[in-house]
Amino acid sequence: MAPKERRRRARVSRSAKTPVGKPRTPEERHAERVAERSKKAELRRVERARTRQKARKSGAVAQTTPPREHGPGRQKTRQGVVVSDKADKTITVRIDVARRHRRYEKIVRISSTLHAHDETNDAHIGDTVIVRECRPLSRIKRWRLVEVVERAE
Repeated sequence: MAPKERRRRARVSRSAKTPVGKPRTPEERHAERVAERSKKAELRRVERARTRQKARKSGAVAQTTPPREHGPGRQKTRQGVVVSDKADKTITVRIDVARRHRRYEKIVRISSTLHAHDETNDAHIGDTVIVRECRPLSRIKRWRLVEVVERAE
């Protein structure tokens, strides 16, 4: 059966289910949508619980959430590689992150650059550094150099 014909028949069968005589009010349509969504949410909840139960039975190690790296009043820290130190008291740091894609479970690598304050011009290109979040120091600088972990050759 052709797709157009399938869609037409589905439309006809749906319209046959609704009473032909009286159109529904917006409130009735909204109530139907809410009921449908809550039914789907319940199905999702049941499926997730079943998946968790299955993982427990198979002896998989329970995933414990690591302690939060930052929270209220705690600054973020990042480790990256210096890609530029041309500006005075400023370094550009590339942060590389490799994480598993949630659906496809492929390792996805992303990188972002940020500008950090280097008071003593200590870091140079190629160095591995740790930077910490801080108050805005300029239009683009929101990070401060903590330490140089490894020097470039």
